[in-house]
Amino acid sequence: MDVRSTVPLRTGSQMPVIGLGTWQLTKDTTGTVQQALEMDYPMIDTAVDYGTQPAIGEAMHRSGTRPEDVYIVTKVEENEDAYDGTVRDLDELDLDYVDLMLIHRPPGRSPGHELWEGLIRAREDGLTRDIGVSNYSVDQLEELVDASGEVPAVNQIEWTPFGWNSHMLDYCRDREIVIQAYSPLTRTERLDDRRLNEIAASYDKTPAQLLIRWDLQLGVVPIPKANDPAHLAENLDVFDFEISDEHMEELNRLNEHWSSLGQSPMYE
Repeated sequence: MDVRSTVPLRTGSQMPVIGLGTWQLTKDTTGTVQQALEMDYPMIDTAVDYGTQPAIGEAMHRSGTRPEDVYIVTKVEENEDAYDGTVRDLDELDLDYVDLMLIHRPPGRSPGHELWEGLIRAREDGLTRDIGVSNYSVDQLEELVDASGEVPAVNQIEWTPFGWNSHMLDYCRDREIVIQAYSPLTRTERLDDRRLNEIAASYDKTPAQLLIRWDLQLGVVPIPKANDPAHLAENLDVFDFEISDEHMEELNRLNEHWSSLGQSPMYE
């Protein structure tokens, strides 16, 4: 496995195993994303409410990155027309299509049938190659699939050793839904955990690198955010070691159903 490795989606497409998250990436967004692209980051994640889409488009232009050379993930919001939202996102990104379009979050307790139909139409019209969801519980995934017959390619959700769900992992594996992990570094809130640091030190790696590698070995796709060159480089330097089975189990046992958001749809 290396930075250009991919995981298969159920549709036959391939997704990079790691990417750059851009939520709250407000410090020189264009420059940071341009640097990430020049460092060979293979995937960028965004959304209209992040406010980063125009800067990502500009970074691609400045770096000479072609759409086919980077995997772009973006989202429609729960309170809009999904097809129109897709068109708007493409306009902000200055792209003709994206690789993956997600429903950012379910509208209330509903899984968002109309939103899903809008994304299906956007895919049929070539505006996105694949479609998926974000922040969905297993029950909401089930309801969406039962109503439409269309299984999401991806569920993007907060996912760390301190907050993960074996039921969600098994459900997604069984249905070939890729879990994409946002905030995989706990938004720095748990990086001082004693055992995390001890295990990381045994591999001569940082706690952040250990968290990213844990995702990779689970088959989960992490999209860590970084604002400076050192952290951008650190987050990619995770392909030269492997966490032992014993340490993977120990990291799994750190699970407290913790979320930096205070709650997670995984546990509903």
